[in-house]
Amino acid sequence: MPDTVSTHDNAGLLVLAVDDEAPGLSEIKFLLESSPHIRRVLTAFDAAEALRILRGDYEQEVMARTKAGLPPVDAVFADINMPGLSGMDLARVLSAFRYPPALVFVTGVEERDALVTAFDVGALDFINKPINEERVLKAISRVADRVGRTPAPQASTTASAQALPAEPTDDEVIPVELGGTIKLVPRASVRYVEAQGDYARLHTQDGSHLVRIPLAQLEERWANAGFVRIHRSYLVALPLVSELRMTANGYAVVIGSGETAKELPVSRRHTKELKERIVRPPKSGW
Repeated sequence: MPDTVSTHDNAGLLVLAVDDEAPGLSEIKFLLESSPHIRRVLTAFDAAEALRILRGDYEQEVMARTKAGLPPVDAVFADINMPGLSGMDLARVLSAFRYPPALVFVTGVEERDALVTAFDVGALDFINKPINEERVLKAISRVADRVGRTPAPQASTTASAQALPAEPTDDEVIPVELGGTIKLVPRASVRYVEAQGDYARLHTQDGSHLVRIPLAQLEERWANAGFVRIHRSYLVALPLVSELRMTANGYAVVIGSGETAKELPVSRRHTKELKERIVRPPKSGW
């Protein structure tokens, strides 16, 4: 049976660990509880039980959070490979929540190819098996940054701040496949994104990476992180735009400076909005 919670405490994170194997569930629960960011760990042996917990069937606190306009839990740490509903299936259901919790996948070697697809369902981070404390603590820090929580002993959050859904942070990582291995690319390192059919190419200072996700989806997902569409083929990190200039073919933006500067075209339909964003950037969002 899942753990029960009798009181609601704003300090620290409430997380749910999901694994169909008892040793694995015990291990991830133990490691999660070793972090000062964590207040309580709920557990489930499969995705179906996890969904019952997230609906508030067992947890009064979960129900209260949902009624208050908060995610039912701050984060879900889920094994990808589970019988019945898989971790990926669970992730797709979570992505449909009005206020979805942060999602961290726990994955074995044979499942790593799934990580590229997992990005599309909103995973914040990935922990490879066999898991270790350092990697779990790093994932917890990313979750804490996402939801704006400090470690439990120092936590002090107002009720009004709690009621606001968390904004995305630059700690999101994108899994990309390189020569049979999976590399996690921080979103903060992406300078601009180029459409390539149903794929997108992420351009960073060190090179580029192809991911299986359409540019339109990244535009919607990364809007609050400072990325803006300038052309049907380009999405750029607006804080990295150093110039907006006239060219023989219309406007163009310059990303960066010096030898690494990159000029990209701005389509006519996006020019007005881009000028407004540059001259009068929004007060929040990045």
